[in-house]
Amino acid sequence: MSASDLSEESAAVPLRGCFIAGTDTGVGKTVISAGLLCLLGRGGLRVAGYKPVAAGAVWHADTATPGEPGGWRNDDVEALLAAGNVELTRAELCPDVFEAACAPHLAARREGRRIEPQRLIDGARHLMPRCDALVVEGVGGFCVPLVEGAGGDWGTDDLAVALGLPVVLVVGLRLGCINHALLTAQAISARGLRLAGWIANRIDPDMAYAADNIDTLTRALQSRHAAPLLGVIAHIEEPDAESVADQLDAQTVIEALQLGR
Repeated sequence: MSASDLSEESAAVPLRGCFIAGTDTGVGKTVISAGLLCLLGRGGLRVAGYKPVAAGAVWHADTATPGEPGGWRNDDVEALLAAGNVELTRAELCPDVFEAACAPHLAARREGRRIEPQRLIDGARHLMPRCDALVVEGVGGFCVPLVEGAGGDWGTDDLAVALGLPVVLVVGLRLGCINHALLTAQAISARGLRLAGWIANRIDPDMAYAADNIDTLTRALQSRHAAPLLGVIAHIEEPDAESVADQLDAQTVIEALQLGR
């Protein structure tokens, strides 16, 4: 099944919100996704997180909540579950959870499973009627494989196209981030998606010339993609959704995601 076929089918249910892409893995997509959920929730919107695929999980035989079944637990899923204000099950928030912390198609192969693209798209459509905005967090960078094989290759960029949401790019501020950010923005645009804005995340507190890097990217992403800077997140040892939300420009986020209409 091709990405274009899936895109046409998914268009039956218009989605509102954003798709969170990163310049790489480990740049803070989850905590920023949680921060966006917190920010939008403060504005009175019904918001839900959606992490179609998560790799890296620990088995919990039981839980602290009476009557709640055990199962695989992924930290990213738990963070998004806590940050949203729409009641979801873990399976609704994340249809595919894998034990191994590696590329999703490799994790699926290890478990003898296959990621089903339509299932991921349907999961987002299932949540949309219950919320005003959906924050979808991708996996790793923007072009990570999800499916490989005789049936055709399909990745996170194809998922973003199928969902059709505006993209928010998380840029981890470290050496090389300008190149990574501009290449990722170019890939997003090449797939016909709107880069709604970007967020600078100070993942390396000792990065030299961080302000100059932010200034360069602010000008380049605005001039090339009309993508505004939505916030600069200071380095925090243990960041949380509330502290990230405090550092985002609420009005710019609402306008960039076109949620005020």
